Amino acid sequence: MNFKQTFNQLFPAFDSNHQKELVIRKTLAKPQNNISVLNTHRLDFNNVGDFYCAPHLYFDELKDKSLDISHFRNKNRKKVNNWIEKISDNSLIIGGGGLLNIRHFEKQMKLFEALALKGKKTVIWGAGHNDPNYKTIHNSKIKSYNVNINNFGLVGTRDYKLAKNWVPCVSCLNPIFDRNFNENQEIGILLGKKSGKKSKLLKDLSDYPLSYNSTNLEEMVNFIGKTNTLVTDSYHAMYWSILLGKKVLVVPTTSKFFDFKYQPVITSFENFKKDLNKAQSYSGILEECREINIDFSKKVFDYLNL
Repeated sequence: MNFKQTFNQLFPAFDSNHQKELVIRKTLAKPQNNISVLNTHRLDFNNVGDFYCAPHLYFDELKDKSLDISHFRNKNRKKVNNWIEKISDNSLIIGGGGLLNIRHFEKQMKLFEALALKGKKTVIWGAGHNDPNYKTIHNSKIKSYNVNINNFGLVGTRDYKLAKNWVPCVSCLNPIFDRNFNENQEIGILLGKKSGKKSKLLKDLSDYPLSYNSTNLEEMVNFIGKTNTLVTDSYHAMYWSILLGKKVLVVPTTSKFFDFKYQPVITSFENFKKDLNKAQSYSGILEECREINIDFSKKVFDYLNL
């Protein structure tokens, strides 16, 4: 037995898996109600896409009704108990973001599925698969989610081929995409949180304009807006670029990049220059995505009696 296993046996409260299982048992043991509604997603202020992909930001019916899905595993007992109480008392809107087919959120998603089977009203809105084993997934084509979405009350996922009901990310409703932008750079590179910390990569790309998905919405969208062709490993940078009619090349980090309705060019940071001429732009995507989300919202609010 190694040190970590011994330590976790002696001090189980410090064992992450032990804590998660405890939270699951406590939640399942509580009476489940649909008093109001909560939108649970990854409420990450340091990741622009994660933060702005949630319906509560765009509909008055959901204003101030959000809960960070990651508080499920918080070390602060008060926050965890609050999470359990809120999840148990309210109907749930889950998403958006890459919450499916990723170990990081698997226990939460399976808990939500179990709660749905106990009478909890549940909606998946704009979430999608996010498997880090993307090379294997891309070759074999992902065929299912790690939960049975048929057990949820209402489902719209952002994965076009896999979804029974395609609902792209609700961030398309943000009014920032109605602005006019002065396009003054041919190529721009927008990096995700992890790649933005790689010094060698930053050095290799230093000849190009660079931005990051850890800045803020204004800066990120302005950077996309002034760019003709964007190279990125950020899902929302890809999505927002397509909404704005930009040419896009993506460097995949998980399966999430392979199932958008309007496919960008798949490339790498080492080889993207060879692929620049393959990229194409699309028109009318912003309007299409907005219409789908508005239509879906009517179904959601009817289902939740809002």
